[in-house]
Amino acid sequence: MRYMMFIKHSEDFRNTPIPQGLMDAMGQFVGANMKSGKLIDTAGLQPTSEGRRVKLKGGKMSVVDGPFTESKEIIGGYARVEVGSRQEALDLAKQFMELHRVHWPEFDGECEVRALEDMG
Repeated sequence: MRYMMFIKHSEDFRNTPIPQGLMDAMGQFVGANMKSGKLIDTAGLQPTSEGRRVKLKGGKMSVVDGPFTESKEIIGGYARVEVGSRQEALDLAKQFMELHRVHWPEFDGECEVRALEDMG
């Protein structure tokens, strides 16, 4: 089963240095899960100031440049995983968030876990 995980937090955390302990723990977590084949791809996203939104409303298209100040939370990163069950995906998300709790106690955020559609 394939899942997408979205890491959400306020834009404020983009301006805060990530603790080295978290970087080290994440390196081990990512490496182990890539080696096992559970983690397919992952990355952090640049600040919304570097982003663009292409909107379609009422049949008209527009492009809006970031930053997206109206957003209370942003997607700060993602992970694409392939696991045997929804529970296994949830367990990975909890492990990921636990690393943040332990190594960056000031961090407030969430990890949204969503199954990918099977288009085949």
